[in-house]
Amino acid sequence: MTKYLPLLFIINFAFGQVCTADDGTEGVELWGTCYSIENTTELNLSNSGLTGEIPPEIGNLTNLTYLNLGDNDLSGEIPPEIGNLTNLTKLRLSYNNLTESIPLEIGNLTNLLYLSLYGNHLSGTIPSDIGNLTNLTELYLGGNQLTGSIPPEIGNLTNLEYLLLNHCQLTGEIPSEIGNLTNLYELFLYENQLTGSIPPEIGNLTNLTWFWLNDNQLTGEIPSEIGNLTNLEYLNLENCQLTGEIPSEIWNLTNLYELSLKENHQLTGSIPPEIGNLTNLTKLNLHNNQLTGSIPPEIGNLTNLIALTLQTNQLTGSIPPEIGNLTNLTLLCLYQNQLTGSIPTEIGYLTNLTVLYLHENQLTGEIPDSICNLVENNCNIIITNNQLCPPYPSCIENYVGDQDICSCGLDDVRVYLWGNCYLIENTTELYLSNSGLTGSIPLEIGNLTNLTYLDLESNQLTGSIPSEIGNLTNLTNLNLRSNQLTGSIPPEIGNLTNLIDLTLQTNQLTGSIPPEIGNLTNLNQLYLAHNQLTGSIPDEICNQGDSSPTLSNNQLCPPYPSCIEDYVGEQDTTNCEQVSIIDATFPITYNLHNAYPNPFNPVTTLQYDLPEDALVNITIYDMMGRVVSNLVSSQQNAGYKSIQWNATNNEGQPVSAGLYLYTIQAGKFRQTKKMVLLK
Repeated sequence: MTKYLPLLFIINFAFGQVCTADDGTEGVELWGTCYSIENTTELNLSNSGLTGEIPPEIGNLTNLTYLNLGDNDLSGEIPPEIGNLTNLTKLRLSYNNLTESIPLEIGNLTNLLYLSLYGNHLSGTIPSDIGNLTNLTELYLGGNQLTGSIPPEIGNLTNLEYLLLNHCQLTGEIPSEIGNLTNLYELFLYENQLTGSIPPEIGNLTNLTWFWLNDNQLTGEIPSEIGNLTNLEYLNLENCQLTGEIPSEIWNLTNLYELSLKENHQLTGSIPPEIGNLTNLTKLNLHNNQLTGSIPPEIGNLTNLIALTLQTNQLTGSIPPEIGNLTNLTLLCLYQNQLTGSIPTEIGYLTNLTVLYLHENQLTGEIPDSICNLVENNCNIIITNNQLCPPYPSCIENYVGDQDICSCGLDDVRVYLWGNCYLIENTTELYLSNSGLTGSIPLEIGNLTNLTYLDLESNQLTGSIPSEIGNLTNLTNLNLRSNQLTGSIPPEIGNLTNLIDLTLQTNQLTGSIPPEIGNLTNLNQLYLAHNQLTGSIPDEICNQGDSSPTLSNNQLCPPYPSCIEDYVGEQDTTNCEQVSIIDATFPITYNLHNAYPNPFNPVTTLQYDLPEDALVNITIYDMMGRVVSNLVSSQQNAGYKSIQWNATNNEGQPVSAGLYLYTIQAGKFRQTKKMVLLK
């Protein structure tokens, strides 16, 4: 008896735990139940809470014709022993957590009519042996992590009616052999990484009702043969990289309910009037392409449409009034095109709309009151960034947003400057530095009364600063630096009492600094240097806010107000003597000004003010307190005075470089200041 033990072990190993089925025949125990090998033809354990791996012993149930283990929590690989079940006509393992690759032995199941492995985590390639299953009518492999290309042997499955390979990681081109599957009703290849063009053989699949290739990397043009698929109800080619024009044959697919070619980004050409043939359409999505031309009025034939999206193309022309026929629409998106003309009154007929997006076009004219019909139904409306004109219907005025109303003929709300239109109400900042501007500053700039920042620096502007600049009382920053402006600083500049920064330097401005400059008490920076300003600096400059203004390189004449004398810098005073002769006004107080230039070599000028006749002594001392030069010692009349020192001592000899003191004594007035001689 012992000699038979090894054989018994082999039998037990091959067939699993031997058990006796309820009918008394030999069975196999699976998931705690004994199934008759001879009499079990159907096994439906879907949604039964099964876990763990599929036992390889399942391959012993060779009389099975129906096996459904779907909707469980099975894991691990599909056992190759599944290939023993050659009588199977239906195998469903979908919606588990199965991993690894599809076993080659699946190709043994040549009687299969239905095979679903959908919604697992299967990896690897689709085995070419799948082509052996020539009786298949339904094949569901989608929702896995399958890679590689679709095997051309798929073309052997000529009885297929449903082929779902979507939502995997398939690559390569769609094999031309797919055109052999002439019995197909549904073909889903979407959400893969398929490349290449759509094979023209696709036109052989004349029974197709669903065809989804979206979310791949397909290129090339849409083949005209797609027009052969006259039974199509759903066509989705969106989010690929398809190019060229939409073939005219596509408008023959009059059974279509949904057509989506959106987000290819490179489809061109116009929308033809033949689109009106697709009267069964409920959804038409053509957005995010490069479509041109106008929206044909025949779009109004599509009265079953629920969603129409044409946004982000290059469409021109007006919105056809026939759009009002689409009374079932809930979503209408035409934004980011180049549409012109007015919003048609008929838009108000679309009372089922929940979304209306017309923004970022060039729509003009007035908004029709009928749009209020949509507002009453809580439609989400965006119409900003067009050229729509006021007055706006009260129901919509809070949703109008920014509009370019320069073409509305409303001179009281717009200003044209340098070829551009600016809205008075909305223009608060104008940055035009380094913009190549020429000519004079337009007087109309004074109408932009909401301006807070005006920057025209580094252009080639000429002419004078217009007095209308004084209207811009909200300005905090005015920068006209580095132009070629001439004329005087207008006194109206004093109206700009909110100014923090006033920059007029590096122009050719002339005339005197207006006393109204003193009104600018909020100034932090005052730049008037590098012009040709002349005359005396008004005492009112001490009232403005910048305690150290930049005034150098002008022709401003002394005496300078004491508050800014340290910041006058270099001035061309060549013509100032004539000014002092003409101006007989006497100073009010004694004053000794800063030497200019200082430091100097070899000559500097000392200026001083005498409010009355006095005996004046001006003496130069070195740092040791020794007298170097008795520069002035005489009775003098009241007035503004100056004298030069040529850096010599009382003996006429040049003195060495260094720090020197100069002191004025006039009556009871005495003052001392410092100067530096350079060598």
